[in-house]
Amino acid sequence: MPALGFLVYLVVEIAAFTAVVAWLGAIPAILLLIVSSAAGMLLLGSQWRRVGEQFRRASRGEITPGAAVADGALVGLGSLLMFVPGLVTSVVGLLMLLPPTRALFRPVLAALAARRVAKIAAAAPYRPTVIDADIVDGVVVSEWYTDERPKSGTTLELRPAATEQRNQGEPA
Repeated sequence: MPALGFLVYLVVEIAAFTAVVAWLGAIPAILLLIVSSAAGMLLLGSQWRRVGEQFRRASRGEITPGAAVADGALVGLGSLLMFVPGLVTSVVGLLMLLPPTRALFRPVLAALAARRVAKIAAAAPYRPTVIDADIVDGVVVSEWYTDERPKSGTTLELRPAATEQRNQGEPA
């Protein structure tokens, strides 16, 4: 199967490059290949920073994590396609790196991921979890107590001795 995929890749790239050479000429076709690769390489750094910022925003709860993960996957795939030689892979990689066109790829990625997850879930055997444990009845306490010690060293009240003597000497 991988050999068939590689063969399809070669045929598509050769056919596309031949069509561009017939349409524009050899030198413009080579320049188009170089320019598309250079533009993609320039976009890589800024788009990875943007994806990192989306992950930070998702961790703070400002955006949904699904959008950040989808953009991360698309930027990763676009980066990979930029390193694969060929005009078609460079153009598709460039489209995955550009934010406006990346929004067009998101639903396709979500559909592929949903299909893959459904296939994995269907193949996994169901194993119910049985927990054998003792049940302890209890009361939920909603107040919190601390083990703080009293501020003074003693809890007894001491009266000065002079006050007691004055009280004894005075007639009642």
